[in-house]
Amino acid sequence: MLLLDVTIVTVALPDMAADLQASFSSLQWVLDVYALVLAALLLGAGSLADIVGRRRAYVAGLVLFALGSLACGLAPTAGVLITARGLQGIGGALMFATTTAMLNATYSGRDRGVAFGVWGAVNGAGSALGPLVGGLLTEHAGWRWIFLVNLPVTVLTVALTLAVCAETRRPGVRLDVSGILSFTVFAGSLTYALILAGSGWTAPVWAFVALAAVALVVFLAIERRVEHPLLALRLFRSASFAATITAGLVLMAAAFAMLAYTSVWMQGVLGLTPIEAGVALLPMAVCSFLVSAVAGRALQGISPRWTVGFGLLSVGAGSGLQGMVRGDSTAWVLVPGLALVGIGVGLAIPTLTAAAMSAAPPQLGGMVAGTLNTARQLGYALGVAVLGLVFRSALSAEVSDDGLVEAIVAGRAPRTGLVQEAVAAGLRDGYLVAGAAGILGGLLVLALVRPTTPTLRDPDPTTPESTPLPPGVRHP
Repeated sequence: MLLLDVTIVTVALPDMAADLQASFSSLQWVLDVYALVLAALLLGAGSLADIVGRRRAYVAGLVLFALGSLACGLAPTAGVLITARGLQGIGGALMFATTTAMLNATYSGRDRGVAFGVWGAVNGAGSALGPLVGGLLTEHAGWRWIFLVNLPVTVLTVALTLAVCAETRRPGVRLDVSGILSFTVFAGSLTYALILAGSGWTAPVWAFVALAAVALVVFLAIERRVEHPLLALRLFRSASFAATITAGLVLMAAAFAMLAYTSVWMQGVLGLTPIEAGVALLPMAVCSFLVSAVAGRALQGISPRWTVGFGLLSVGAGSGLQGMVRGDSTAWVLVPGLALVGIGVGLAIPTLTAAAMSAAPPQLGGMVAGTLNTARQLGYALGVAVLGLVFRSALSAEVSDDGLVEAIVAGRAPRTGLVQEAVAAGLRDGYLVAGAAGILGGLLVLALVRPTTPTLRDPDPTTPESTPLPPGVRHP
């Protein structure tokens, strides 16, 4: 449910735009604000959960997520919908920050590896199935039900959590409020600047870019000095760790960020229904789920360097193949590329966490998982903004009428030859940029990630370990 809601809105965007009279930038924010809030608060939510208890924080996150879903389903305007998606993101951050710690506390030994394999498979399939589930709900029940369906699922999950999950804490942790605030300002300002840049690189755009730069400098300065940092910057002295976190960021951008604009093409230009658009994107979901399910067991003995590296190369190649779309193309042109992207997602996502964990001390497992998940969600948010900028720039180069450009991106333009060629040009440029990012990310992982000696002990996930840390890295 948590990851499904990152991509579930993609095929519902045209109906949302028509119902709420939403602009292109508003549609981008409907996609982005959820992932952005999720990314901005994940590290802080993990620290908060360590203090108040992981199960308690998880249940609180479920309740907030349900309230946000209800508000989304009842939203009368685009502004209310965007705000409600932000509330979903707050709840999602509490949920996402605690799942790995709760799995860690529940399982041990080989069972823990199997549990994380299942968790990774659901991660990949959840993101990839979003468009299909969104299409089914949008066409048969209306776009509001892509959010309202979360309510019964949340009730069931709260009941299960209280029944079967034990409470765990990590004593001695303090909340890094200044770090949370500065990172939130950085991520929000940068994303807003990139979305605003779709209308031109004006003075306000550069002002937000400058604000993002200042906030990033402040965040790094705080993390160097604070006693209990959100992020131990010394971890990035490990090339393997830095490459793995970069891989998480690039993967989500290259694999999923173009789906929204592809949906606009399928429904606004090709005339497909929401279900047909969701089915057209199904090859990604099927390949991702099948490969993830197999990779969890069959690839346990293979270094994450190879699975993550070749997974990203597959995502890059698949995105590049989707860049072959032309004005007279049908949805079938995307199938080979979607399948390749799904294979890459299925290879990379289940082993990303293992790659990050193996490149850092076991005592910092919670921080590492939070950093990776933050990178993934921030990658999606920035990917939607950057590729949206590329998409719209290509449209504007083909179509001089700003009103027609706005109608195209909202899926309400007449299906003329000019519109078909303009949208195809936008998709080509966006997918080629996404493909290049995936290829570069894969090469980076293959070049920098190195196998490490596995830890022989099975650490207690609720307490700091006594295992010596690498030089220059302190116990949290």
